[in-house]
Amino acid sequence: MSEPLVAAPHLHGTAVDAWAVVEGAGLTALGVAAALYAIALWTSRRRSPWPLRRSACWFAGLACAALAIGPIARAAHESLTAHMAGHLLLGMVAPLLLVLGAPVTLALRALPIDEARALSRLLRRPPVRWLTHPVVAGLINVGGLWLLYGSASDEDGLFALMHGSAFVQAVVHLHVLLAGYLFTASLVGRDPDPHRAPLGVRAAVLLAFIALHSMLAKWLFAHPPVGFDPVDAQAGAQLMYYGGDVVDVTLLVLLGLGWFAATRPRARAARPVAAA
Repeated sequence: MSEPLVAAPHLHGTAVDAWAVVEGAGLTALGVAAALYAIALWTSRRRSPWPLRRSACWFAGLACAALAIGPIARAAHESLTAHMAGHLLLGMVAPLLLVLGAPVTLALRALPIDEARALSRLLRRPPVRWLTHPVVAGLINVGGLWLLYGSASDEDGLFALMHGSAFVQAVVHLHVLLAGYLFTASLVGRDPDPHRAPLGVRAAVLLAFIALHSMLAKWLFAHPPVGFDPVDAQAGAQLMYYGGDVVDVTLLVLLGLGWFAATRPRARAARPVAAA
């Protein structure tokens, strides 16, 4: 077996503090997100009931992210399969679950009227509208993935740098989570969005993302990262390919359900009135 890309962080002596601090900071941020959601639930408890499935999705998404930046991230230093499990959890599964948790809608319910209006105005500002367009969000998401994994076979690339620096790994993890959330929200977001792109645009962007994500997995299969066991590296690339398909199919189903829900009232209205 080839030597791992970097030695396990706990073997570095003084370096252990950097990895532990970064991991602790990430887990703390996720804990704060969980607490804020819980506070919003409590604050808005006197309003109409909040769907339990949304709360379950939010906390499950945070749990997936915690696994990805915690134990799985530690194992990823020696196994590309573990790395890809973390990638799928942090960049695809967690964002989907968090989006289904509808945090913006809950915030608008919980905030006082003036603060809720301020948040609503902020979300309508041109920079936010631009970032949440599916094409832009898709480019940010898939572009970051190609930048990371396209350099996996380069000893001086971003992938190697990520596994050698706790700070770079934290930045990459943050980008993967936020880019995944932004992209997923632009496609199947449950929060109010008066400027949501047409279904055809969202479907086309998703299909393009599926193709580029699959191409990247095949590239990684043919060009395994330096320092990883080739068999494990190919298994990791296959996990990226097939695991990504599972999430992508879920997104396609959600898009289809959204289309069905949007067109069903018009279909009913178009039915001819039965003769008396």
